[in-house]
Amino acid sequence: MAKQRNAILISAVICTIIMMLIDGIVKPPYMIKSIIKIIVFGISILIFKLLHKENLLLFKIRKESFLKTILLAVSVYLVIILGYFLTRPIIDYSNITDTLTSTIGVSRENFIYVSLYISFINSLLEEIFFRGYCYLILRRFSSEKFSFLFSGAMFALYHGGMLTGWFHIGIYLLILALLMIAGFFFNMLDNKADSVLPSWLPHMFANFGINTVGFMLFGLI
Repeated sequence: MAKQRNAILISAVICTIIMMLIDGIVKPPYMIKSIIKIIVFGISILIFKLLHKENLLLFKIRKESFLKTILLAVSVYLVIILGYFLTRPIIDYSNITDTLTSTIGVSRENFIYVSLYISFINSLLEEIFFRGYCYLILRRFSSEKFSFLFSGAMFALYHGGMLTGWFHIGIYLLILALLMIAGFFFNMLDNKADSVLPSWLPHMFANFGINTVGFMLFGLI
């Protein structure tokens, strides 16, 4: 069990650091970054499966809780939109679109395509890696508490690279803390189901909310 646990920990940390460096330092065009992410996360999980012959089934549907998940997802979307309008007077969002365009090539012209990828594909990829691999699979070989904390920490650090330079350091650290809490929250959703589906929908709708704000910042709506 220690062998599998260490393999997950080492590979997850390496993958997270790679993506932090890609986002924070290399800053390739968004499409290139997305391809790199799919390769890095995908190969890590595939190698683990091939070496340790583990069952990595992470999708289980519970019909009785599906409606609650939908209601939660919609609530997450509304909270993000409300949060944006409430914080506009105290947080300067004006430089975000310029930062997106200058660092990763996301512009007004391609934002709709990027938003679709982020909402549907990227959210699923992150759920499979951070909730599936770093939590549900890891807890088979480690304690529930450690797996829970590790997954949330990796999720927050992973986003740290892409947020570098966007905000004042105080706001930056606050967002990282909130991302870690979000990771913990997603773990709680997946805990009993032993599946990433309960967290994928809220994550998807959270991205819908963030992308809606993006559409407003780009002047598309």
